[in-house]
Order: sequence, then structure tokens, then C-alpha cells
Amino acid sequence: MNPADLHAVRGEILHFLADPASHGEAAIEHFADGLLLIRDGHVAETGPAGELLARLPADVPVTDYRGKLILPGFVDTHIHYAQTDIIASHGEQLLAWLEKYTFPAEARFADPEHARAVAEFFCDELLRNGTTTALAFATVHATSVDALFEAALKRRMRMITGKVMMDRHCPDFLRDTAAGGYAESQALIERWHGRERLQYAVTPRFAATSTPEQMRLAGRLYAEHPGLYLQSHVAENRGEVAWVAKLYPEARSYLDVYDRFGQLGMRSVYAHCIWLDDTDRRRMADTGAAVSFCPTSNLFLGSGLFDFGRARELGLRVGIGTDVGAGTSFSMLQTLNEAYKVLQLGGQKLSAASAFHLATLGGAHSLYLDERIGNFLPGKEADFVVLDPAATPLLARRMQGAQTLDERLFVLMMLGDDRSIAATHVLGRVAWQRPG
Repeated sequence: MNPADLHAVRGEILHFLADPASHGEAAIEHFADGLLLIRDGHVAETGPAGELLARLPADVPVTDYRGKLILPGFVDTHIHYAQTDIIASHGEQLLAWLEKYTFPAEARFADPEHARAVAEFFCDELLRNGTTTALAFATVHATSVDALFEAALKRRMRMITGKVMMDRHCPDFLRDTAAGGYAESQALIERWHGRERLQYAVTPRFAATSTPEQMRLAGRLYAEHPGLYLQSHVAENRGEVAWVAKLYPEARSYLDVYDRFGQLGMRSVYAHCIWLDDTDRRRMADTGAAVSFCPTSNLFLGSGLFDFGRARELGLRVGIGTDVGAGTSFSMLQTLNEAYKVLQLGGQKLSAASAFHLATLGGAHSLYLDERIGNFLPGKEADFVVLDPAATPLLARRMQGAQTLDERLFVLMMLGDDRSIAATHVLGRVAWQRPG
């Protein structure tokens, strides 16, 4: 080992090799006292601390996180950075929420200074909550995309975002055109896609706010550039589903609208997916499209309960999203907390191991990034979060009675929040650390 470009962290280490729901304990790799070796921002090796320290050169620096739990960085598969300032706004369901809160807030992103200030806060808040990769909505303004990519680039984060395409059923001050939205997106793709850890997502807001011509051009963009993402919303709210059915009467379903315009496939990610039938779910599975399960948002807006069990049975790729600002927390721990409750209401169970898999390797898999991030296999990008199981008096007391790893993980996801994040590392280096 060449010590010049090598460093290590020591602590309790946990990561997943597969989904515990289907592979059981064989999917989990856990070292009660482990060492994570990092070279040039990538994982070199992971294993028992005693074994690895015995052959590590004495001058290799080791950061000591003993007493804390080290996990791969969290992956947020659906979040609106431009809605940061309207989180916790009272009293509406989806369509009224857009009119009353979202559209006025997004109008401010025509100002590059405002976009820059929110992007800086947003990226810091993600890191403060242990999230190192995000698929994020910007606004209709190209300046909003530039601001978020610039903020993420500075922090070396893996960020996927794109300009919202929206040419009808929205205020004039947020409306683009089919041709203009295509051209602006094209320029942003050329400027940002594939630059360091940044990737572009074609972003039709949802089928109701794009004309058929804009939907056609969005599908064309998605097909034209290798490795491009596409993100949108589908079947979140029953009123929205009924509206889309009137706008596209020729389509079999809401999801079928996107399919008709070539928008289902690898790296296409649809938030919510609550009011789908099995034909839709099978079509998503067959095309490789992914679902972002957004429990705090779905509960907050009264949208409905996602059927995670059926999605699993039919082989869908599923990640988890905070969906800030209808979502009520940047914290992945709190989002897993609400995911557990959503499944309980649906008569389903979510184990702690499955929940943390969903927030790490599962999220990476849903974004086709599991060869780069999501666990600690050699060669992966060394993004990770350090959790403090005694971050609050209640956590510390409850942990005293926790007998198994699964029980401790469950306590963390039910009682933990941003206070539980001791540090976040991006490409092996500290990107955020709890003061003191």
C-alpha cells in the first residue's frame, strides 16, 4: 500500500451487498470494529480493524469514529431544491399546493443571486443530513440549474438536476415554450452533463403542465444523449390523475402518457406512483424505469399510501425521496421513519435493514449508480455518513436496551434526525462535521 494517497476511518461499519428483503443476512456486511481504507476518494478495502491495521503502514492517518456507525452516504431520489423556503406550508393538497405556494416560490429563481443563495443552503442542508447524492428538481429558469450544479460542484457532490419544462397550465411568469424549453435544456446538457460528478435530468414537471409537443421534445432529448436522466411525477393525487385523463384521453393511463412520448426507460425516475395499476407497474419494471417513494410528502399532502410490497413483487426499481418542500424533512432518517408508518397503514412491514438499504444501495440501484456508489466495495466512490447512536438523551437511553443490529438500526430510524449525523464525507473527505 502506498501511504501517500491513503487514509482510513475506523468505527462500526455497515453496508449492503444486495437487498436484505430478498437475500437475507447474506446481503449485509457488518464490522463491529471496522476499518474503511480510502485511496484517491475511492474505497480501497473494508474489513475488521484489527486485521487491516496490522498490515497498514504506521504513517497512514486514521480517523477514529469508534462508538459511531459508518454507512454509505444517503441517496435522495426526489427533492425540489427550489421549494426549500416553502417547506412546512399549511393546508393544501397537490394542485392547490402548486398554485398557492410552489409557483410563487419558483418565480424568484429568475434572479441568479436568489438561486445561488438557495442552492448553497440546499447543498449544505443535504450534507448536514448525511445525503451525498440527490436527484433534484430545479425550476423553469436555466439560472436555477446553473446555481445548483455550481454549488454541488464546489462540494464535489453527486448531483442530478435539470430545467423544468412547463408550457401550459401554469402562470405566465413560469411558462416556457416547447421549442424554447428544448433549446435551453440542450444548452444546459452541453454545459453540465458528465462534468465531474454532475449529470443532467430532462425534467417535464408532469404531464398536465406540458403540451404534447413539449412532451415529444422531452422524449427526444432523453433519447439523444447517452447517460441522460429523465425525472417527473406520476399518479400522486387522485385529482391530478383525473385531470391528466381529460388532457390525454387517448392514453390508457397516466403512466401511459409518458410511455407514448418515449419517456420510460433506464434512468427515468417517477416520483410517487401511488395510483398505478399492475399493468403500469409491470411496464415500469419492463422498461427499467424507477419509482421514488416519498412518504413524508404523500402524508403531508394527503395523497395516499405507496404500495411498496407490490412494487417489490413486480420487480420495480425503488428509491426513496424526501420531496422537500411538500416533504417535511431533509433527514433520510425521518423519511425512513414515515416510510415505515406508510407501510404499516397498508398492512406491510419494513425492516430496518431494508429501510437503510433503500436509502443507500437501493437508491443507487434505482438511479443506475450502484456500480459507483451505495456500498463499500473496492473501487466505489467513498461517500459515507457517520451516525451517532447516542446523539440525544432519548436515543442514548433507548440504545442501552437494544440487543441486535436490526433493533439499533430501527431505533436510529425512528428516533434519529439531523442531530444523529456526526459527519458526512464526500469522496473520502469531511464535507460536514457536527460542531464540537
